[in-house]
Amino acid sequence: MLGEFRAFIARGNVLDLAVAVIIGAAFGKIVTSLTEDVLMPVIGKIFGGLDFSSYFVALGPVPADLAGSTDYAALKKAGVPLLGYGEFVTQAVNFVIVAFIIFMIVRTVNRATTLFEQEKQKAAAEPAAEPTDVALLREIRDELRARPRG
Repeated sequence: MLGEFRAFIARGNVLDLAVAVIIGAAFGKIVTSLTEDVLMPVIGKIFGGLDFSSYFVALGPVPADLAGSTDYAALKKAGVPLLGYGEFVTQAVNFVIVAFIIFMIVRTVNRATTLFEQEKQKAAAEPAAEPTDVALLREIRDELRARPRG
């Protein structure tokens, strides 16, 4: 069983998947930073606020010590039911960015694969050129056959 497990882990697909997960996690952090630190403040400024992720609607009573607070995290921690549409929009923008970049990567890989396959088919369709030494030996053979015997 240990040998089978070792063979399973050593297969290329498992290693590729592990690398993809690690790179994906790091890439996710980059996209999160891009969204939260660059895009959403600009979008928030356009819509009248600097921190778009803190846009929410309180759906229940707010404790007296937090009355009038706009701190989404503090209200959520206090157990106030909130409809956090700003955070949802932030996550939706995050998703769209990641999905678009993955689309572009897959599109590029598909195009490269298609070009590679076309080149491979073109090379297979063209007959291989006869090596010069074989052609020379064939000419010598033909000349020897054409000589009169005697």
